[in-house]
Amino acid sequence: MTADATGAPAAIGTAASGGTEVPAAGSRRGAEPATGSDRGAEPATGSDRGAERAVGSDGRLARFDRVERAVHWVNAVLILVLVFTGAALYLEPLGQAVGRRALVQDIHVYCGLALPVPLVLALAGPWGRALRADLRRFNRWSRSDRLWLRALFSERGQRRALRSQLPMGKFNAGQKLNAAWTAGVALVLLATGIVMRWYHPWPLSWRTGATFVHDWSALAVGVVVVGHVFMALADRDALVSMFTGRISREWAARHARAWLDEKD
Repeated sequence: MTADATGAPAAIGTAASGGTEVPAAGSRRGAEPATGSDRGAEPATGSDRGAERAVGSDGRLARFDRVERAVHWVNAVLILVLVFTGAALYLEPLGQAVGRRALVQDIHVYCGLALPVPLVLALAGPWGRALRADLRRFNRWSRSDRLWLRALFSERGQRRALRSQLPMGKFNAGQKLNAAWTAGVALVLLATGIVMRWYHPWPLSWRTGATFVHDWSALAVGVVVVGHVFMALADRDALVSMFTGRISREWAARHARAWLDEKD
């Protein structure tokens, strides 16, 4: 899910006042290599870039390979099935309209168990090199990511101006947070779902707590999924790249400048 402040640091202050240039990932960019928390601005290794920076005959950049797109869309289908079947199990009017509650429950359970499988299979072999490189990016936070988040507290016009000047990597801070939250909530739902489905070994307090956590986590997932869909529809180029795997240089220059310059 993808996605500004008068108190923004001086490094990006010119953006709010109409300036045209902001140092990328800190003012020391040209003087010395980034270290520590600025590691997100370091150049990626050749093996990380080789599988994804290929340029097509139309001049568009390779953003996601077939394995990454397959994992995304298989998981998207599984999540949508989980949301619908979960709603049918929880909301009585919808459950009555759908009917066959036992079948709906089985579909819900086994789709939940299958959710980690595409990711595990994709990471298991050499075909997952680009996916592993992107997972490393999700875990790499730069100064630009922190400034991107700080811009959330600015007015809308300032927020856009500030973010337009930040040299972001392939994924912005909002996408990194979403990825971390999704991984965490998926594990919570899997664990609580197992307790609810195979409840005999667990004490009553565990079953009650698992039901409470599962229901509210599922509701949060539904809200995030709706937000993700709306944001994807609002960025047509990014959405198309999830089908084709390619993105224009113009989009990369606006939204992922550090990645375009091979610094992420």
